[in-house]
Amino acid sequence: MKHFISLKNLFFLTLSLVFIVSCSNDDDNTPQFIPETIAELAQATPDLSTLVLALQRADLVNTLNGTGEFTVFAPTNTAFNNFLAANNFASLNDVPVDVLTQVLLNHVIVGELASSALSTGYVSTLATQEGTELNISMFVDTSNGVSLNGVSSVDTPNIDATNGIIHIVNGVIGLPSVVDHAIANPGFTSLVAALGAADGDLVTVLSGAGPFTVLAPDNTAFTNFLDGAALGDVPTDALANLLLNHVLTGNVVSTDLTNAGAGYTNTLGTGSGMNNLSLYFNTSDGVKFNGVSTVAAADVVGTNGIIHAIDTVIDIPTVVTFALADPNFSTLVSALTTLTPATDFAAILSRTTDDNMDDINPPFTVFAPTNDAFTALGDVPAEPTLTQVLLHHVVGGLNVQSGDLTPDGDTVAPSLHGNNLTITLPGTNGNIADVTDGSGASDIGIIAVDVQAGNGVIHVINKVALPDLQ
Repeated sequence: MKHFISLKNLFFLTLSLVFIVSCSNDDDNTPQFIPETIAELAQATPDLSTLVLALQRADLVNTLNGTGEFTVFAPTNTAFNNFLAANNFASLNDVPVDVLTQVLLNHVIVGELASSALSTGYVSTLATQEGTELNISMFVDTSNGVSLNGVSSVDTPNIDATNGIIHIVNGVIGLPSVVDHAIANPGFTSLVAALGAADGDLVTVLSGAGPFTVLAPDNTAFTNFLDGAALGDVPTDALANLLLNHVLTGNVVSTDLTNAGAGYTNTLGTGSGMNNLSLYFNTSDGVKFNGVSTVAAADVVGTNGIIHAIDTVIDIPTVVTFALADPNFSTLVSALTTLTPATDFAAILSRTTDDNMDDINPPFTVFAPTNDAFTALGDVPAEPTLTQVLLHHVVGGLNVQSGDLTPDGDTVAPSLHGNNLTITLPGTNGNIADVTDGSGASDIGIIAVDVQAGNGVIHVINKVALPDLQ
């Protein structure tokens, strides 16, 4: 019996050895190479031979042989040939290594995503914006197959590797600018049309070095803004300024905004005196701009900046826009509206044209008291007096920025009430400047300056200015 068991074990051992040898050797008894990693599978695929050469030149073979999980969109040889021709490179060796490296990394995302796991939206690649650690974004569109940044489509999906997955694509995915991102996303077709129609060749401007942060209204935002009108009905110079009011200088990521909480920055749009327009942001409930537009998708990174998709077009602000948007002015807004119904302050301070029948014409310089300033005042006066007090905070016909004030001296400005306001530089007690009102009080401080609107400028003061009411 023991002899029978031994013969049986020997039989199965022999079969196992035969099986192993037949699978591991070819006809010449040479061990066969079985590709397993992403890089090995690329090397074993004839139509990816240019990709392999590119990976070798960029010294990325070890990366794609390494541990971890990657999703690689692998361009075919034809895709590389088209890419080289389109960019005037005679061969792969003519592509600068640093550029080639970033282009290749722009085809790799961390994690293993089968085609069924891909959905329309943005993913981050391993490419980075030059000089930063910001990972370049890629727009995936699954509405009709799988397309990438609008320039490449998946032809052969789901080639499994031990360290991830390969999807073979029919185009090299170039490094996208913020304009390229806008063009790739069908949700921004109205924005792209507007950029092309506006004065100033904004497509070329926003394809420049930057960096820019673009607050990009989606198609619905433009539809609501136009309200039945055609894009061609908007004067092209006004359209250009409107669009530039959605552009900030530098990379402003969403965490920069949320860490700041709330405050003002400047856009590339211009207001009165060709001063750059201000933009108020508040992150207490999402990220909102000028109180009207909310970020719907954040941190789409391109080679020359960042896009944040927003749900409303940000119109050119008036001084009233900022008063309504900034909760620090809620008492002022109440004073200008519900507490003074006989005077339509909101309409007056929203004016953008001259020749008004009452001769109250923009631009306006507004000295805006905070909520704390009204609290310090105590009881808010009744309407007739309050109306005169509010008029004393506005200078008509002038856009007086802080840089226009007399340095180391006094600047006298006539208010709409008739009494003068005197602004003194430098300020005292931590104030930027001191203000003397019509009553002679000189303990008023300017604590923030140059909130620039399309029809004027706001300076924030810490006490309510009173005219001479005698």
